Amino acid sequence: MAEVSDQPAAAAGTLTLGGDLQVRRMGYGAMRITGSGIFGEPPDPEASKAVLRRAIELGVDFIDTAESYGPEVSERLIAEALHPYPDDLVIATKGGLPRTDDGGWYPDGRPEHLRESCEGSLRRLRLDRIDVYQLHRVDPNVRLEESVGALAQLRSEGKVRHVGLSNISEEQLDRAREIVPIVSIQNRYSVAERDDDALVDRCERDELAYIPWYPLAAGRVAENSGPRERVAAAHGATAAQISLAWLLHRSPAMLPIPGTNSIEHLEENVAAAGLELTDEEFEALSRT
Repeated sequence: MAEVSDQPAAAAGTLTLGGDLQVRRMGYGAMRITGSGIFGEPPDPEASKAVLRRAIELGVDFIDTAESYGPEVSERLIAEALHPYPDDLVIATKGGLPRTDDGGWYPDGRPEHLRESCEGSLRRLRLDRIDVYQLHRVDPNVRLEESVGALAQLRSEGKVRHVGLSNISEEQLDRAREIVPIVSIQNRYSVAERDDDALVDRCERDELAYIPWYPLAAGRVAENSGPRERVAAAHGATAAQISLAWLLHRSPAMLPIPGTNSIEHLEENVAAAGLELTDEEFEALSRT
């Protein structure tokens, strides 16, 4: 095992999922190791596997994926690259957002579909139990209580350790928690897109993890302009790194999962765990 100094992800500190899974607050999102449009095989599967292995070397111990990434490709590559898994690695995956033949996405929250999806993820990831299984998106044609009830049943059967929710509102969170303990929320959030501010605060109060997807808004928050440019220059960092540091500063509940299919970008992202913003810098960035 490498020393902590060789594992820059450790600098982000930790949070605990469900009272029993401690993870570092700089994770990795495995969406972009698939083909273009998050569809099909990557152009170089071995390069994708190398990114996954490098993430582990850098100290990342939380990887987020989904059945729909590929579909099924991301989960399979994770297993091919990393199984047998390190003892401390937590893998979170999602079900309930299948793909069309032309790469489209559509919600399917039917209990029978969620069960089929979970069992498929177990096979592809070569796991007996999924650490965190998340409802990928609420299906407007299925009562939320039915979808969450299916995840609760999978948890009671030992196929799922903890349940999370993605693309969810605070009202839907309350309804879900009436059925099963929820350990994480995964919504779209970044320094440039902050509609979820109140939900981030709620997660901090209730000791839930908040997992921001699109944490760099496809590079838009990395544009060197205004306060980001000044703060980045002061730290000898990129604007993308400063944006990740802002997320970590925003709340101890925050668990960013920046994704990439490049080892160079992966190393840059994980290095942001070691950046410490002052309160003044955080406030200046928050006003942009």
